[in-house]
Amino acid sequence: MSFLSHLNPAPSFPSYTGPYAVGTTDVEIPAAELPSPSSTPVPALSTVSFRIFYPCEVPPKPAKPVYWLPDPQHDYLGAYVRFLGASRRLSAFLRNIPFLRILSYTTIPVLRNASLLQPPTKTTRWPVMVFSHGLGGTKNAYSHLLGSISSHGVVVIAPDHRDGSAPLSLVRATPGSTPRPVEYRSISHKQTSEVEEARDGQLQIRLWELGLIHEALLKIDRGEPLMNTLAEKSPETMGDLAMFSSTLDVQAPGSISWSGHSFGAATVVQLVKSVFYTSSKDAPSSYQPLFEPSTSSQIAHQITPSSSVMLLDLWTMPLLSKSTRWLNTLPLPCYAPDGPGGRNVIAVLSEAFFKWGSNLNQLKRTVSEDPSLDKPVVENHPAPYVFYPVTSAHLSQSDFGILFPWLTRKAFKAEDPARTLRLNTRAILEVMRRNGVEVADTSAIDMEDASAHDGVPGGQIGQDWKILQKDGSVAGWVALDLGSRKHTEEAANDETAETANPMEAVVQGEVSKTTSS
Repeated sequence: MSFLSHLNPAPSFPSYTGPYAVGTTDVEIPAAELPSPSSTPVPALSTVSFRIFYPCEVPPKPAKPVYWLPDPQHDYLGAYVRFLGASRRLSAFLRNIPFLRILSYTTIPVLRNASLLQPPTKTTRWPVMVFSHGLGGTKNAYSHLLGSISSHGVVVIAPDHRDGSAPLSLVRATPGSTPRPVEYRSISHKQTSEVEEARDGQLQIRLWELGLIHEALLKIDRGEPLMNTLAEKSPETMGDLAMFSSTLDVQAPGSISWSGHSFGAATVVQLVKSVFYTSSKDAPSSYQPLFEPSTSSQIAHQITPSSSVMLLDLWTMPLLSKSTRWLNTLPLPCYAPDGPGGRNVIAVLSEAFFKWGSNLNQLKRTVSEDPSLDKPVVENHPAPYVFYPVTSAHLSQSDFGILFPWLTRKAFKAEDPARTLRLNTRAILEVMRRNGVEVADTSAIDMEDASAHDGVPGGQIGQDWKILQKDGSVAGWVALDLGSRKHTEEAANDETAETANPMEAVVQGEVSKTTSS
């Protein structure tokens, strides 16, 4: 079988390295079945969609493959080609080229609708993470990172945002609505009032979706019936969702981890701050909240100073809109007087984002105690974890680096995308461990050290403590100090100027369009 796999020209993924097999199920729920914690955005969406990655039992018979390119594949392939800059007419031609068509055969190494493994945790529930995709992403576009996390004992929720940031998303029919596509919306990356308004509109949709998905998770865990229009059996009676009843750690305050990449990371920052400060009486009249849940809402009960936040290549520009700028001056919930400080926050940059000086400075302020200060400081709390892997590109934290390693190496000088994702996975899991979340041990192979379990400080046997060390214990894994300007100065030097283009950093598929405008 391994010999035949080498003959397959389709891009492929390596196996996950955690101790659990990974199952997946596709979910699309009518919005009318879920209470909205905030006002509905315009235009209204009739459903919310997400993929669930979860630890599973291995079925006795092989499951149907899960293809990386969603159905209808022909339409999605054309949408990706248009996202890369082709016209609609040209994309209709290019999507039929065999070189691109082979992507249709790429599968995700997961088990479709496999039975959920019963959690071995002390709580008898699986920890839960919600992950928001970036520009050009979909609920499938981070499958290797999210599947790797899931293989260590985490249920990961990957929303399909319908804000025009995905190349394409299909809204299925419900009893009260007709199906419709949501196509990619090209918006400039230059900060103007028009761009701010457009990005605010996208964020409003994303936050509303995350609010509804949170409500869906609560209902699923309680075993309440929900229509899943994508269920393979009995969509009106939860279908494949029933197995998650009473197994998700989503009811306790602060139990859900929130994470995202690029625009998705900005979405997560906006979400936790919007919810945590929803009752603040200090907001100026210029502040126009994009998400305003009541203090009695379920999500206000969930997001607390103990909520873990994982930010991959945080793109800060969407947080700087004039209408929400006040929120950007406030610290993350972890810095509340009763909070843990930065112990439950990690920011992982690609080298491309590290070399983007203005974004790096703003990121440091965002994860600091007082984002309103020009110089970020963390004096009264533990500092957050901030790292970057060398020779990594913005795409390295998604599936694209693994699927097209030759392209990211040639175009963006990115090396070893599989290791980059392993480093991201290790860091995320270790932050979860240090905040009391039960996840499986990182393997010695992933830790690149057969003796990695020996000599762990504080007797924390089985934890991947080296990955969060700031002394260079892990090769090519660089820790950043919030209070130091050294790294920012390095980002602006002549040696790195060629690869420090912010347009390349934000969305590499749109370089030619944005630099020529």
